Amino acid sequence: MLNYVSLFSSAGVGCYGFKQEGFECIATVEFLEKRMQIQRYNDKCKNAEGYIIGDIETEDTHQRLKNVISDYFKNVNKPDIDVIIATPPCQGMSVANHKKKDELKRNSLVVESIKITAQYLPKIFIYENVRAFSNSVCTDIDGVNKSIDEAIFNNLAEHYHIDSQVLNLKSYGSNSSRTRTIVIGVRRDLENTCPLLFFPDYRKESTLEQVIGHLPRLKKMGEFSNDDFFHSFRPYHEKMTPWISSTPYGKSAFDNKNDEHKPHKVVDGEIVINQNKNSDKYQRQYWDRVAPCVHTRNDCLASQNTIHPEDDRAFSIRELMLMMSIPDDFKWLDPSTDLNETISYKQKNAIRSKTDKLIRESIGEAVPTGVMRDMANKIKNYLNSKPLSDDKILTLIEEFDLYDPKKLQSFIKKSKDLYITDIYKICEMANPNRDENAAYHTPISIAYSCIERLPKENYFKGSLSALEPSVGAGIFVFLLAKKYPNTMIDFDCVDLDEHSLATVKVLASRFNLRNLHINYIHDDFILSDELKPTYDIIVGNPPFKKITDSKLLKSYQRAVSNTTSNNVFTYFIEKSLRLGKELVLISPKALLEAPDYSKTRKLLESHVIKHINDFNEKAFKVRIETISFYVSVDNKRKVDEKSNKVIINSYLNKTLMCKSQSYITENGFNTWLLYRDKKFDETCRTLEFGVFNVFRDRHLTMKNTKSSGRYRVIKARNIGNNFVIDDPKINRYIDSLDGLAVAKYIDIDAILVPNLTYNPRAVKKPKGCLVDGSAAVLYSESGFIPTDSDIEYFGSSEFNHFYRVARNYGTRSLNIDNISVNYFGIKKVS
Repeated sequence: MLNYVSLFSSAGVGCYGFKQEGFECIATVEFLEKRMQIQRYNDKCKNAEGYIIGDIETEDTHQRLKNVISDYFKNVNKPDIDVIIATPPCQGMSVANHKKKDELKRNSLVVESIKITAQYLPKIFIYENVRAFSNSVCTDIDGVNKSIDEAIFNNLAEHYHIDSQVLNLKSYGSNSSRTRTIVIGVRRDLENTCPLLFFPDYRKESTLEQVIGHLPRLKKMGEFSNDDFFHSFRPYHEKMTPWISSTPYGKSAFDNKNDEHKPHKVVDGEIVINQNKNSDKYQRQYWDRVAPCVHTRNDCLASQNTIHPEDDRAFSIRELMLMMSIPDDFKWLDPSTDLNETISYKQKNAIRSKTDKLIRESIGEAVPTGVMRDMANKIKNYLNSKPLSDDKILTLIEEFDLYDPKKLQSFIKKSKDLYITDIYKICEMANPNRDENAAYHTPISIAYSCIERLPKENYFKGSLSALEPSVGAGIFVFLLAKKYPNTMIDFDCVDLDEHSLATVKVLASRFNLRNLHINYIHDDFILSDELKPTYDIIVGNPPFKKITDSKLLKSYQRAVSNTTSNNVFTYFIEKSLRLGKELVLISPKALLEAPDYSKTRKLLESHVIKHINDFNEKAFKVRIETISFYVSVDNKRKVDEKSNKVIINSYLNKTLMCKSQSYITENGFNTWLLYRDKKFDETCRTLEFGVFNVFRDRHLTMKNTKSSGRYRVIKARNIGNNFVIDDPKINRYIDSLDGLAVAKYIDIDAILVPNLTYNPRAVKKPKGCLVDGSAAVLYSESGFIPTDSDIEYFGSSEFNHFYRVARNYGTRSLNIDNISVNYFGIKKVS
């Protein structure tokens, strides 16, 4: 069974949605017994120990929580908490609270949620709070005051993909206006998902009449509906009666013409009108509008938007429940309480007097149950889903002939139970041109990690223009629509392949992405003249392949003048830098250091680099190391590289780092060093670089050597730490030097190093021997001859760490070329 832990749970109204979806509550933590009692009425926890009453800042409460969680894991033999939900008190952030005392302490309660999340590392966490939540200041775990957003990132981003959205929940499962911040974190080891998949879905909002209009009218002060105890006319002071009864539809009592009918008090026989600081006090609501935000003082006529459109009363508890999508079966009272129609008015009124204030406060501070249930349903579907295997997908494609876009469209529309990641994978694998166009499947978790650090929604002020230059199945189109749900996106989707564009149309229809206007452009991005002059965001995964058509290469070079590489992705980068303000692209990891991409690196360095993912080989099911980079393009502002921090996420080392841009790009090697550290710098200070030149004969391979012959051929496997490994099983030979460029190095003083290796080492080159392409010849034009200790140093643990950092922990991007040869430094003479 799926499980969850609830922090600052109040009466458990919000997380009741998780109970509705079959989640089991391990533990719930609440400060007030009277609110916890409501949770007990609803059988929230399986065990009595799960109801933890106490101050979450105390060690005692933390220990009790720890004990309950430990016992649960022992009994169910399950290693993980599935979800942690936290809704810390919001008084210090809420605009509804005009008396904000000790804000920092209250805001810092969120840090307790962060601590517990960091301790137990649930698969998913959900934080909910008011609009101002993310930018409010708290005292972080390290004792430093910072924004809550920054505190969440600093403590949890190493383990989680995190996204936050400010949503008016009236359109996302609540039936009343309620603007809130929702933060969702998804543990990085979870595949085929991302936080954006768990935010509630958009729903067309309902009017107040649609929500509560079916309930009986209540005209008499104090009356109860015949068949519903919670639908009643809450009594108020009789002096207010003429104020409310005189208030016209949609108006405030302060709008009444007669002063006697305005909220007032009498001082020395004179009417003194009450202060009206907010325009929504004593406000009668509209039937044809969305229900107002439900506050904790929803019992008070002088509070905000509390008066029924027609009846002279505050909204009833049942009406408030409907506005907050709280189901009818939620229990506010002990199940043994007699609410039979036959009990007297006096008995009913006594129960109401005792419970009304608590219930109303609990509703006012709750997360709408319907919103939480939507998120719980999405999480359940993901955690219970089993992704389709590639073989299964290929079987489906063949069985239903999904290479035909029309048949694919029909299949996707009918397959309502398919999980979203499977849908995208089917669409990508059903493209018959995918191999020709190097259109590899981009997993949704990888795609999300690329755009994770893009600006928040308020940055774009309601609209933005976006471009995906090689759209494929359009996974980035979907993710940007989900990341910016309240922003209208004008999206240009470009692709050479008509099949890809047809697929995007299928998916856009399937997911009903209401905030998108898509322009489908069948063209070559590099040469296209159908593009806008600028875009707010350019994002994508351009093809990685060599341009073999010399005519096409020349046309690309004319269109994009700075690039001279014959790899197409470099042209995508340069053109995107010209058009985009925020640029996110996936590229080969070789971009970090290969000589062919020196100009491209320089172009990128001239802008603000925000984020780099080192996927290594973990992004795609092909043997290519990849990265993604996010660059903010602002040619009007000079890049302050010392202050600009780059977030670096390593999938290989499972680390999250933050380093200044200049530190990783300006290092004397004409490469980017993502993993540069203090130890690397210390080693650098002891070495003299630029000593060696390099040569490799890539034409001399295993295919044109043999097990015996006139000239011995040294290969990487023959290279030990300053000795040649002589093994008949691996030794190779050749009879003729004709046509071999390496022949001119046959008798020079040089050292040999393996070309593709994680563990560098070197050996003095034997005279009269050749070297195949698996190893590189390092020689000095100045006549420098390395000593045995120089050569042995290249096999030392110190140089091993230095070299791994220098090569960015690459596994395939390890060719020794005219740049990387400079990493082989010689120890300085002290």
